[in-house]
Amino acid sequence: MKQVPVGVSARHIHLSPEHIAILFGEGYELTELKPLSQPGQYAANETVAVIGPKGEFGKVRILGPARKQTQLEISRTDAFAIGVNPPVRESGHIEDTPGIQLRGPAGEVAIDNGVIVAARHIHFHTSDAERWGIRDKQELRVKLEGERGLVLDHVIARVSEDFALDMHIDTDEANAAGARNGDTATIID
Repeated sequence: MKQVPVGVSARHIHLSPEHIAILFGEGYELTELKPLSQPGQYAANETVAVIGPKGEFGKVRILGPARKQTQLEISRTDAFAIGVNPPVRESGHIEDTPGIQLRGPAGEVAIDNGVIVAARHIHFHTSDAERWGIRDKQELRVKLEGERGLVLDHVIARVSEDFALDMHIDTDEANAAGARNGDTATIID
């Protein structure tokens, strides 16, 4: 049986070094609150306000380290709440996506694009992918075992030497299935 741990991904933002400097001050370095499931990544102590046309979220957690491009990942429900209509995308694919206003303790910035609903995906270390015969970018079917279990189609396999085995779904998907962090999902191809 091909079982993977589930990670529920709440709204969060990845910031570029340029935007960290604008929002927190020149030379500012993010500080680690706790490590994430993927090696070298962490939830930062710092948060920013995200302001949309219809509303705002006051404290959106920053995930570090800094990235090349700023990217806000929200659920469809979050998108309705703040009045944006982002596409479902893989992380890093932000072309033709809506922008948003960001406010930090030292300043504000408007990003022209970068708001997405993250595509559901599973991070595979290359050894796990090889053992199970899974290719990078392969679409999988996965069963969530929560109190309202669901089968999810179009779960993207992301394979790298730098990854640890973990499935990432957003809060809407987790709530629909009654799934929680640390639950187990089964790849049913």
